[in-house]
This record gives sequence, structure tokens and C-alpha cells, in this order.
Amino acid sequence: MTQLDLTSLSPRIRAHKEALIHIVKPPVCTERAQHYTDMYQQHQDKPLPVRRALALAHHLQQRTIWIKHDELIIGNQASEVRAAPIFPEYTVSWIEQEIDELADRPGAGFSVSEENKAVLHKICPWWRGQTVQDRCYGMFTDEQKALLSTGIIKAEGNMTSGDAHLAVNFPLLLEKGLDGLRDKVDERRSRLQLTDWEDLHKEQFLKSIDIALSALSDHILRYAELAKSMAEQENRPERQAELRHIAENCELIAHQPPQTFWQALQLCYFMQLVLQIESNGHSVSFGRLDQYLYPWYRRDVELQQNISREFAIELLHGCWLKLLEVNKIRSGSHSKASAGSPLYQNVTIGGQKLVNGQPQDAVNPLSYTVLESCGRLRSTQPNLSVRYHAGISNDFLDACVQVIRCGFGMPAFNNDEIVIPEFIKLGVEPQDAYDYAAIGCIETAVGGKWGYRCTGMSFINFARVMLAALEQGRDATSQKIFLPQELALSKGNFETFDQVMNAWDEQIRYYTRKSIEIECVVDTVLEENAHDIICSALVDDCIERGKSVKQGGAKYDWVSGLQVGIANLGNSLAAVRKLVFEQGVIGQQQLAAALENDFDGLDGELLRQRLMNNAPKYGNDEDDVDNLLVRAYQTYIDELKQYHNTRFGRGPIGGTYYAGTSSISANVPFGAATQATPDGRKAKTPLAEGASPASGTDHLGPTAVFNSLGKLPTAAILGGVLLNQKLNPATLENTRDREKLMLMLRTFFEVHKGWHVQYNIVSRETLLEAKAHPERYRDLVVRVAGYSAFFTALSPDAQDDIIARTEHTL
Repeated sequence: MTQLDLTSLSPRIRAHKEALIHIVKPPVCTERAQHYTDMYQQHQDKPLPVRRALALAHHLQQRTIWIKHDELIIGNQASEVRAAPIFPEYTVSWIEQEIDELADRPGAGFSVSEENKAVLHKICPWWRGQTVQDRCYGMFTDEQKALLSTGIIKAEGNMTSGDAHLAVNFPLLLEKGLDGLRDKVDERRSRLQLTDWEDLHKEQFLKSIDIALSALSDHILRYAELAKSMAEQENRPERQAELRHIAENCELIAHQPPQTFWQALQLCYFMQLVLQIESNGHSVSFGRLDQYLYPWYRRDVELQQNISREFAIELLHGCWLKLLEVNKIRSGSHSKASAGSPLYQNVTIGGQKLVNGQPQDAVNPLSYTVLESCGRLRSTQPNLSVRYHAGISNDFLDACVQVIRCGFGMPAFNNDEIVIPEFIKLGVEPQDAYDYAAIGCIETAVGGKWGYRCTGMSFINFARVMLAALEQGRDATSQKIFLPQELALSKGNFETFDQVMNAWDEQIRYYTRKSIEIECVVDTVLEENAHDIICSALVDDCIERGKSVKQGGAKYDWVSGLQVGIANLGNSLAAVRKLVFEQGVIGQQQLAAALENDFDGLDGELLRQRLMNNAPKYGNDEDDVDNLLVRAYQTYIDELKQYHNTRFGRGPIGGTYYAGTSSISANVPFGAATQATPDGRKAKTPLAEGASPASGTDHLGPTAVFNSLGKLPTAAILGGVLLNQKLNPATLENTRDREKLMLMLRTFFEVHKGWHVQYNIVSRETLLEAKAHPERYRDLVVRVAGYSAFFTALSPDAQDDIIARTEHTL
């Protein structure tokens, strides 16, 4: 078996990482906000795409750039290291309200200088009423506003953070270079008829791409000049040579396709950087980096040996640390649902490819190098995913387990055996289906050909919908009734459990419909107000169609919302069926009173223990609860089939919805807004995360969890079936246990058709110590949901949720 070096870091990489992880309260940068405001004000006569392109171009020309930490991969997002830019076109309301409180946040805190506060107070008033969020609320109905105010449905991130959730066409970028992309735009513009209404609008869009690409070339040349000037001042000959090489790299890739691995990686990072600058979205991912960068790696490292494999790893480390520097700021409420300020910049390796119509294992030497580089660095970025398939070699799978043992929650696994055939059934061409990548957390799409938000639309709190179904449609938290019903536990007038399920069906169909209504408003406003120009230039077929991604320019376009509290739903329904209706040991009104009073008093606690211990729990391979959860979830899935997104019929293949469980850390704030549930969960405590069992309820080990998840309608949950598992570090210390984990993975993915799994390899004792003494554990990385984060950067509630998760042994 291949043994990876998972300990070596060069001195410069170690120093750079140390500098980044000890920035506890990153600063806020107002340069982008100021530059965009200036250009929006100066060019109000211009069509919006052109205005946005001019704003991006002005910002790239004027913003502060720097090269620090003796870095080999260069490019900064903001004026200071790890500073978060402000994107006023999306929202200013929460910024004005929270600007003085950012440093005091429990996790996700930021420092704001008085100078930057003054800048924001000056520019924010101009944006009032013009932001995406403002215009969404101007379009929402009163009912939709009321629903959002309760938090049963949450769509704040869509409005305030833009879209993203995609990977662009990096292979096209590397093939053509920036000038080649501009040539492609020029050719398309030459075929327009400006007497035609549609072509007139296409011309403005294509013109904006040309402006933005030209600005990006000039921006890269700014770095070339900076590197040359720094070389002239540098006293160390080796660093002087590096700076000159960096300048030469930038001068070439500013216009031409890259010629070396270093240049190819640098160009990909520059594109990633400008995508993050252009849009406030997250989950901007790299796609299958080991595939499209391999030709350059093979030539430079394996054939011509222009650089060593060790130097290639140092280049990758430099890129990964630049990803860690990228930062964005969210509202206080939104940051709770994405604890640790993750950016979800996913890199996918492994999997299969089609060669002459036949699938082949796609693992190559760069796959191992990327895997090893991430294992050594043990950072939160990139979010590393491995595509599993039945033909994956034991050698590569063992290498993945070696990295899992490092304890930073990566790599996560996605399953070719379910994703590829289900994509083909949807209508994805086989060549594209075999080229899918993980996006953001665990969701999947075809890089450079798929539209925004393959997942990450609005969130629905399944637990609160379930509680409403038990009480005449009344939300237990807000006391509001949106869909009235006659039956209630408190009235004792449910005659059968079937009536409970019928009530659930009615309620979840209503909330599903309303979530789609809200998403349609947000999508419409984003389309009209927040064109992502550079992004659209690298998504097929936006240039040919003359449409942005949001207007239907992508080849494929399926989206997913996120459902939170799945395990609590199944466990609660199973407890009600068994203890109330089948055994009759708990009365309807008795249960209703206990839930309302949060199991207060001795009698309440005894009833809670009965609910927890005498009813089956999802995650233990018990059909009674697993099949009931599937039955309840299927109603949501069936209702989704009634709807399509706003791009439907406008060009893309698809345009419909599927389910998804990648709920990031929303289980914590959603739980904080949810009253007691019939599974015995206390009010305001976290809901279950993703599709994982509720913490502490999966008693029979990881295999039983696999068996339970295997019963879910995975083929219909293409937004991702997220499974987090926590193992004690001692579990993987010997070869036999590592082999056992590999066998379990093969069984889960091939027999049970599991979608995804990821591991936290960290003990409860370590987590408790890190919470008590954060200054000693700044580099401790844990898996939160579909992403990893520095444990000490999480809020106390998020930390407690991770500590409470069941710790398995093999």
C-alpha cells in the first residue's frame, strides 16, 4: 500500500498557516463596497450587466493588492489578511444594525475599525430600498413575510449572500486562456442582430463579459508589476528568483493559456478569487481538479521533472492557504446556520471517467498528491471530497483512510454508484454525468455546465411543521396558524395514527409550496439585480445563449432546498404511533401538555424518558421508525414534483427540484427556535444534523446507522444525503481496524447505495479541553456538517452539538 507523508510542511507554509489560524477576529474591508457604490452611482444610465462589469473592473483596478508570507500562489481578496469585504448590493439593513456588535459575536466575530464604520454609515443609506433583500421584501406577499418571520422557512442566505453553489469550467479556462475566452465572446457578438430585441439584451450581457475579462487580465498584470518591484527590493537571492518567476507567470497567464503546472494552478486560483470578489455567494468550488490539472502535473513532475513532487505539494499548500484567506461576513442570524464562517470551496478527486464510452477509474498520481497535500496541511480549505466507485483500488481507499486518521474531517465521500445513474435518469448526458463533482458541502453537479444552487435554496424546519400537524396547524414557537386543521393532541381528538400522518401530509405540502413561492421571488430579484458576469462566462452555454446563469444560460439546472430535523421527525412520529396509539401508555392530552411545558417537573421528565427509551430511534436499523420516516419524507418529495424553478423552459435541461439534507449547521439555530418534540428532545436544543441520527440515539454502531440510511429514498434526495460519523482516534490505530473501515465503506456504498459519509476522528475529551482552553487548540479542525471548521471558531452551541454526537467504535 502507498504510504503518504502526512506530517511534512515547509517552513513558509507552516508560518503562513500559523499566522492565519491565530487571527481570531478578522477585519472588515470596505474597499469593494466603496468602489461598487461609486460605479453604481456614476453609471445609473447603463444596463445592469454593464454596470456590474464596470464596478468589478473599477474595483480590480483600484483595490489594494499585496504579496506576503513568501507565498508562491498569490492574490488577495481584501485589503488585509482574512478581511471580509462588504457586498452592499445584496443587503445593508443588517450591516447598519449590527456593525457595532460584530466583535462580540460568539463565533464568526469580526473587528471593524472606526474608519470603516464611517465608510459604511456613509454608503449604506444610498443602497436602502435598492438591495436584493429590500426588493425581495417588496415583492413578498404578507403571508410569505409572516412565514419568514417565524423561521419555519428560512431564505435569508439566498437574499443576502447571492448564489454560487457551482463549479465553473476550469478546463475551458486552461485551454483557451483569458484572451481565448474574449475571442469566444467576440465571435458570438459578431452573430448578433441588434435590430432584434433579444439580441440587443444579449449584446449588453456579452459586452459586460468582455469588460470583466479585460479587467481581470489587467488585474493579473498588476500582480506581475508588484512581484517585479518586490524582487528589486529583495535581498534573499532565492526569494528574488521566486518573485521574478511569479511575475513571469502572471505576465503569461494574464492573456495566454498556462504552460506549466505552477501557471495553471495560479490561473485557476485567480479565477476562483475573482469569482469570490464578484459575488457574495459561497460554495464556489474547483470541481475535479485532479483531472483538469493533471496534464500540466504529468508534464512538469512526471515526465520533464521541471519541478519535484514536493514542490508541487508546496504549490498546492500555497493555494489551499489562499483559499483559507478568503472570507465573507454574514448577518448574526445567518452565521449561526453556517458556524465557523465556512466558504465550502470544494475540491473533488477520484471517481470515474468515460473513455470511448466505457467507464474507467480516474485516479491518477495528482489524486494522491492532492490527497496528501490536504492531509499534511489539515486545514478547513479546501473542502476535500473523494468520489467512490466499486472499482476504486484498495490502495487509494487506504490512502483516503490514512488522511481520515489525521482527524480534520476529510476527505468526505460521494458515491458514483448512485449519483451517476440518477443524473443520467434526470437527463444528464453520460459524458457529463461521469464528470460530476461535489459542490460546496456534499451536493453534486457537473462543473461548468450546471446552474446555481444544486442545493442551498430555502430551509424548512421539519420538526416545527410536525409540531404544527399535531396541534391544529399551530406553530408551537410563534403560536401562528397558517394552515388551520381540526385535530390536535391537546384536544385528544385524533382517532387513529393515520389521521396524524394525514395532518403531516397537509402541513408539509403547504410549507413546501410556500417555500417554492419564496424561492421564486428571490430567484427573480437576483436575476434582475445581481448578474454574475465572470461566473457566467465560464458556464456552458451562457456565452452562446447570451444569457447569464440566472437567466437560464447553463446547460443543466436542477436545484434543491434543505430539510432540517429529519431524524427528529421520524423519531417523533414513531414515538407517537407506538406509545400513544398502539400501546396507549401516554395520552394525547398528556403528551401535548408535556410538550408545551418542556417536560417540566418529575412527571414530565419521566414521560420524556419513556419517549426516549421506549420508542424506536432512527439510526439503529429498526424498520418501525426507518420506514415511517421514509413515508413522511416521501410526501415532501412528491409535493416537490409539482413545481419548477424560474429557469424552467428558458434553455437549461431540467429546471425542477429534488430534496436535500445538507443543512450545514442550521440544526443548531433551528433547534433553538423549536419547542419540545415527541422524541424526547427538550425545547431549544439542537435538531439532528443532516440525515444523521439524533445525537446519542444511535446505540448499535456505525453499521446499524448505514442500514437505516440505506432505506431512505436516496435516488430522490439528489441534493445530498449527509451522514456525519464520529470515531474515537484509537479506533483506527491498527491495520485491521482500518481494513474494517474500508470494508464498511464498500458495503455502505455498494450494497446500501449510500450517498455520502464523512468522519470526525476526535475524542470527546479533546473537544471538551479545546472548548475550555481555546488558545491551545487554534489548529483543531472538526467536521461540522458538510464542511470542516476550526473548533475554536465555532459558537459554544455549535461546539456542544459536536461534542454531543455519538462516538462510535468499529
